[in-house]
Amino acid sequence: MSKKTTTTVIVLIILIAVTAGAVFFINKSAKNKNQSAGGFGGGFGRGPQTATAVRTVIAKNRTITDFVYTNGEIETQKSIEVFPSIGGKVVDMRVSLGSPVKAGDVIAYIDPSEPGSYYAKSPVTAPIDGSIITSPVKIGQKVSMNSVITKIGDIGNLQITSKVPERYVADIAIGQKAEITLQAYGEEKFMASVVRISPVVDPATRTKEIILNFDKKYDKVNAGMFARVKLFTIDYGGYPVIQQDAFVENSDEYYLYVVNEDSTVTKRKVVRGKNIDGFFQVTEGIKDGDVIVLEGMLSLYEGAKIKDISGNVKPAEEPAPDAGKALEADKKTEGKKK
Repeated sequence: MSKKTTTTVIVLIILIAVTAGAVFFINKSAKNKNQSAGGFGGGFGRGPQTATAVRTVIAKNRTITDFVYTNGEIETQKSIEVFPSIGGKVVDMRVSLGSPVKAGDVIAYIDPSEPGSYYAKSPVTAPIDGSIITSPVKIGQKVSMNSVITKIGDIGNLQITSKVPERYVADIAIGQKAEITLQAYGEEKFMASVVRISPVVDPATRTKEIILNFDKKYDKVNAGMFARVKLFTIDYGGYPVIQQDAFVENSDEYYLYVVNEDSTVTKRKVVRGKNIDGFFQVTEGIKDGDVIVLEGMLSLYEGAKIKDISGNVKPAEEPAPDAGKALEADKKTEGKKK
């Protein structure tokens, strides 16, 4: 055999050996991949399916209530400005800011005397029960019959005067509830109810005025405070309500992952209804009591197995690893006895 022929044979042997090794390595890698593919391999008998950890929520038929945000001023329900019955100089003041008064109490005396003429002092009396809510005039000050001596209000009964934009006018009604928050008290809520609604819309502001009374007396609430009003308007009920984070969107269609009894999921197309504050009614596709995946749905697919870490789903019971062998042994024993 020539030297050239020997070299050619050696090269062919090496190429065959390399090719065989590559084929062996590729087949082995593919086999390992199929055995370890838990997410998709389990459905084709290529290995056990890995359960995806998720959080769930139970769909419940409940009522959600729409609302309107607006602002308001806290005022006394009943207040009145006090005027003197005659002009002159204030010579005596019997009250100060915050003083309680009864109807008929003297709050000041006016001396109408002028140089060369003297008259009896004229009393100024309180027309209603309440408290002095504005600083009274000073002693020595000249006043006329059009001068306001002070203002009296019933600080034990307060109200909120608020204005609702015209686009929400059709939704407001007497008796509706509202949550009132005040800058002085952070997120603390004070409950009130609508007691009066203006019969007209203000053409300048395109708003309608409403009056709300507090549901009970709150000592920390003062007249003059600025109020943030969350007015509850229309109730929507009759359907399950689910957080918007649970929905999967695909081509303008919405889906929810519904958990089955065997801890697998079904990707179900749904129809969404009213949305209020991040919660949607589901008018078609699910029913009351269905368990819905709330977190972790991005790793799921139709038939995927899940592990619920929120506790709404009990793990599906699986047979013990040797259950099949034990059953076969029992059958053999029974056959021998016969």
